[in-house]
Amino acid sequence: QVQLVESGGGLVQAGGSLRLSCAASGVTFGSYTMAWFRQAPGKEREFVGAMFRNTGYIYYADFAKGRFTFSRDKPENTVHLEMNDLKPEDTAVYYCATGRIIMSSMRQSTQYNYWGQGTRVTVSS
Repeated sequence: QVQLVESGGGLVQAGGSLRLSCAASGVTFGSYTMAWFRQAPGKEREFVGAMFRNTGYIYYADFAKGRFTFSRDKPENTVHLEMNDLKPEDTAVYYCATGRIIMSSMRQSTQYNYWGQGTRVTVSS
């Protein structure tokens, strides 16, 4: 049974940093793509970044490049999202997701089978 548990959200001032974590059980990183999505109030869920299952390559949304870093702690079966230089527009609930995703579908939230409960990030100006 796949289970994802996020942690690390909170309130931070603009320019600050947060580190989100997603503890995964029932998942083998080589077989499952791990991804982060976010959803701001009144907006659709959007892709943040993902580690593709076969290669371990990491892909980012344009807004995340240079500010966010996706990493993996294999022994702990945990992935992290380090977020720096946070902006008020980064305010959202951040979700960890996983599935046996093909590369062309990696940015589509509807393709992921398993989701965490989400962790809220609020960036004040």
